[in-house]
Amino acid sequence: MKSAFRSAISTALAFSFRSLNPTSHRPSLTLLRPYAAVFFSKHSPLTSMAGGESGTHVPSLATFQSLEKQFEEFRHQLEDSGSLRERIRSVALEIESATRLMHSSLLLIHQSRPVPEVLETAKGKIDLLRELFSKLAEIMRECPGQYYRYHGDWKSETQTVVSLLAFMHWLETGSLLLHTEAEEKLGLNPDEFGLDVEDYLIGICFMSNDLPRYVVNQVTAGDYDCPRKVLKFLTDLHAAFRMLNLRNDFLRKKFDGMKYDLRRVEEVHYDVKIRGLAANGEKTGEQNDQAQS
Repeated sequence: MKSAFRSAISTALAFSFRSLNPTSHRPSLTLLRPYAAVFFSKHSPLTSMAGGESGTHVPSLATFQSLEKQFEEFRHQLEDSGSLRERIRSVALEIESATRLMHSSLLLIHQSRPVPEVLETAKGKIDLLRELFSKLAEIMRECPGQYYRYHGDWKSETQTVVSLLAFMHWLETGSLLLHTEAEEKLGLNPDEFGLDVEDYLIGICFMSNDLPRYVVNQVTAGDYDCPRKVLKFLTDLHAAFRMLNLRNDFLRKKFDGMKYDLRRVEEVHYDVKIRGLAANGEKTGEQNDQAQS
């Protein structure tokens, strides 16, 4: 096979030489020898194709083994990460289920049910939430320093939890649930597994969305001083948020929605005030506020 291939190349070279030199009929072997040396050298591509010899560009066996080892490690890491995410997601689903039950209990507050009765039912789920967040903290201890890598798998549920806890706290005390108080209610340790500040702030914004509906239903039930209390609370909360330099992200959008909650409560408050329904109650409430401050 090699001899036939070399004969073909020699013929082609002879023909090319003859076409370039029409006066010469038989080229000298001395002239053809350099061309043949190039074509049949060890590193010539034609020699590699004809004889099956590998070129210098082919990676060595050691390089391939190193590449294979690296991707084998990647495979194990991805499998471990996927298994960890499944465990986290399983706990997050339990948190979501618990928050749905809490929210359904708190909806009764809009039907003018007694506040202690509503809160007693909702508070019964706090111990369950503490256990579930303790499970999350235990899982994350297995991969220290990876909190924000997996944080997205439970942040939505955490924001809902903060919203419900903050609403319950406001119904009970009339004040804002602080970040440290929320961590304490959930049994979180900020040094190991804490409550992300952004999750807390978004949860507070979610809580403000429930206040306009609460005000309307309370006024309908005859509590004409409720709009004043909620308006004062939302005004202070909105002013506190204005201190933050928020980026154009989801938190900023939720904060922008708070001003619409504030506007709706203002409309109810002004309507009640113009109709003269809360004249005496408002004066009494303002005096109490001044005495407390």
